Amino acid sequence: MGKVELIMPQMGEGVIEATILKWLKKPGDKVIYDETLVEIATDKVDSEIPCPADGTLVELFFNEQDVVAVGKVMAIIETDAAVSASSISTEIAIADSPTEIVGVNEPLPVHALIPDPETSPQDTLKMSQKGFRYYSPLVLSIARAEKISTSELEKIQGSGQNNRVTKIDLLQYLENRTTQSINPKSVETPVVTTSAPAVSLSGDVEIIEMDRMRKLIADYMVESKKTAPHVTSIVEVDVTNIVNWRKKNKDAFFAKYRQNLTFTPIFIQAIVQAIKDFPMINVSVEGSSILVKKQINIGMATALPSGNLIVPVIKNADFLSLAGLTTAVNDLAERARKNQLKPDEIKGGTYTLTNLGSFGNLIGTPIINQPEVAIMATGAIKKKPVVLETAQGDVIAIRQMMYLSHAYDHRVVDGYLGGSFVKRVGDYLENFDVNQQI
Repeated sequence: MGKVELIMPQMGEGVIEATILKWLKKPGDKVIYDETLVEIATDKVDSEIPCPADGTLVELFFNEQDVVAVGKVMAIIETDAAVSASSISTEIAIADSPTEIVGVNEPLPVHALIPDPETSPQDTLKMSQKGFRYYSPLVLSIARAEKISTSELEKIQGSGQNNRVTKIDLLQYLENRTTQSINPKSVETPVVTTSAPAVSLSGDVEIIEMDRMRKLIADYMVESKKTAPHVTSIVEVDVTNIVNWRKKNKDAFFAKYRQNLTFTPIFIQAIVQAIKDFPMINVSVEGSSILVKKQINIGMATALPSGNLIVPVIKNADFLSLAGLTTAVNDLAERARKNQLKPDEIKGGTYTLTNLGSFGNLIGTPIINQPEVAIMATGAIKKKPVVLETAQGDVIAIRQMMYLSHAYDHRVVDGYLGGSFVKRVGDYLENFDVNQQI
């Protein structure tokens, strides 16, 4: 008999631990290769860890809600193969390396429905046999925690395959749930809303408990500000040529590539060009050493329907054409909003772009996405009167203008480098080739 160790994998650069949300098997259960054994969560993504081998789950070393460091053994699986635990552990560790993690966020197999409080287990079994939908363990665990009944769950419109309710669907439903209104003048006890753990004190103050992801984001942002002394440089850029070129070519672009052409891939292309000119922006800090990254992997901050934030990463962005960048941007953004990103797609970033303009904001001072040393924010594009220099003298013209805000880590990026970099990105945008073929 052989023994296989289930190891907590590396779920992203800078991620050193993860929380066990739910074990889907218990000691003594038979397990099958590649079936989901455990659901885990980090500050960046919720994931499902597959079984590394056929066999029997014999031991669990951690309980649900335990925080486990990367590389720790979480469980032991006994197999019929005559192999040592150490040799299997090595294979698993390789499989969980940044380039090998696959399939951990795929849809789960079907599971039983959550019963109504008034419904017996026998009634629930009858309901499931009538053809009602099934739900993933993650959705079920959230539903149980929020006391959502089977009948209520059945009413939620799903965005997944075959109308499957995803985690994002459920969180959106909880946010939009109608709250119970209670007259504060006639009630002295705290008022609890139905959407999230919330309490209203005397009708004047509402206390809402942060969800797990918001707590992690909060900790992450505070840690970044503590780690890196932030400096922000800002330039104003004339993007009139880009606006006009996109307006003229977006229909033809879609006809050729079946992709909507947005400004984001154009901004990323300019950032990539500037990184080639200033490679010391594409670094991270480890103790007193500066690690210069040879790959250019651009993170793109994406707002989720829940209001939280995630940063999928375009790997080797310098090898992609504008069409390739557009395809990558659209694909990652869409799957991010549907909670379909794989762990490998949110790690390994070397520089991040965040688009404040999508919220109508002109200027912002973004927080660096550790362990990177810089981040750029693009503001809203607005028409403004601008003084232009011509052969005949200065003239005032209406131009499409935008601010670029570049926040950088002053430990390793001084004003010259930080300011020169954002100016170079602006230069590339202003000198955009309007004659390029799509």
